[in-house]
Amino acid sequence: MRILVVEDDPKMAGLLRRGLQEDGHAADVAGIGDDALWMAQAVEYDAIVLDLLLPGLDGVEVCRRLRRSGVWSPVLMLTARDAVEDRVAGLDAGADDYLAKPFSFSELLARL
Repeated sequence: MRILVVEDDPKMAGLLRRGLQEDGHAADVAGIGDDALWMAQAVEYDAIVLDLLLPGLDGVEVCRRLRRSGVWSPVLMLTARDAVEDRVAGLDAGADDYLAKPFSFSELLARL
């Protein structure tokens, strides 16, 4: 699978990318919401792993804009925000799944 990782923490982004690559996936990384929008519209990704707390556009707004622009790649929100209202907001914005940090990498792979 080709996966877009949208994560502003360089260490976390690197860990996700390396883990996905070790599992046989191609992984691109965007560190801000605007880059994620551009990349997801330019490339057809099999899945998008989207952090909620991003500089500029947050993950909820990125997801909303992706859906409005016709990008229907499955979106897995991966975030430290685990309150029910946060999960509902992400799913209402068009995310397909929601996983709270800290997480098990094997669970992330299973969800993807």
